[in-house]
Amino acid sequence: MFGGAFWDELYRSRRTVWSDEPNPQLVAEVSGLTPGTALDVGCGEGADAIWLAARGWHVTAADISSVALERARAVAISPEIASRIEWLHIDLVAAAAPGEPYDLVSAHFMQLPPAQRESLFRRLAASVKQGGSLLVVGHHPSDLQTTVKRPPLPELFYTAADIAALLEPNDWDIIVEASRGRSATDPANRTVTVHDTVLRARRRARSS
Repeated sequence: MFGGAFWDELYRSRRTVWSDEPNPQLVAEVSGLTPGTALDVGCGEGADAIWLAARGWHVTAADISSVALERARAVAISPEIASRIEWLHIDLVAAAAPGEPYDLVSAHFMQLPPAQRESLFRRLAASVKQGGSLLVVGHHPSDLQTTVKRPPLPELFYTAADIAALLEPNDWDIIVEASRGRSATDPANRTVTVHDTVLRARRRARSS
């Protein structure tokens, strides 16, 4: 269920899958950072990458789904913003992150089995340059106790502490390790509170 064929079929089955707004935790955590190079992991239909590029970031926007990337490329944006985005079809669960280390690596809602998830996040952490930031956002395990639609697979959910434990303590400063509530609508159209796992860490710069 986690391969490219699954995601291509999901995108083909719906006119849009995600909103055209950036993820709120991205906005909250990145607005105060100095723009540089960014890797947007699982970019989907492109809202996060476009938001970053509009604020001066040079973004490598990667996704396993070619259908999602076609939609992202089709979004009407200015030539200036478009010039700051490279859309990349790649399975980052199986392949190393491309290019040089990034000032920001951002991964939102990569809900994978533990072994795949840990391998992915370790490699993403290794793709952050000294002084750069790693931002991981996911569905918190407490969401399974709500009526919001989530897959009944507890192993796919994780806390910020789970991600922090994957980082070498001597190399990283944990800036944010949180579970943040936000409103969502369940299948019965009721407003419920769900929680996002949020981990933002900064790789320490080594003295020469």
